[in-house]
Amino acid sequence: MDYLERKLLLKSYDRGNSKNTIDYLQYLLTESDNQRLLIFWDGATYHRSKEIQSFLDELNQGLAPEQWKIHCVRFAPNCPEQNPIEDIWLQAKTWVGSRSVSLAQPLVEKRRFCALIPSFSHLKWMFEWFIRHTTFDFPTLGMYGVFSKIK
Repeated sequence: MDYLERKLLLKSYDRGNSKNTIDYLQYLLTESDNQRLLIFWDGATYHRSKEIQSFLDELNQGLAPEQWKIHCVRFAPNCPEQNPIEDIWLQAKTWVGSRSVSLAQPLVEKRRFCALIPSFSHLKWMFEWFIRHTTFDFPTLGMYGVFSKIK
């Protein structure tokens, strides 16, 4: 989630793992216009893997912590209300009409396009379209204070 632009930088992968996470972090670097990145993320095992740590160590090698290209902060364990991505997933799932599977969020019964989606590939396309064309603004985004572009 780009905190300043209120947009989600989406890139699809077939699964969450260290290799795909590193690729996504590299994607964020190319999209960030030489900005340093502060990443808030959950405690997924692949976020804490040796491969991720090696990537970050190499990327930030020789830099003082305040100059790191990517600095990662982990959310508290089992605390989805800290994670703005949960709000984004709920909004997107509600918009396209898919069933919510997150135990942290209530099941939303009103679905906009449920009867109109002919296949999973169409559902995925609509989900991604919504994410790419929505500016997000909800209370969870205000939990972390005010940030500015830093170089």
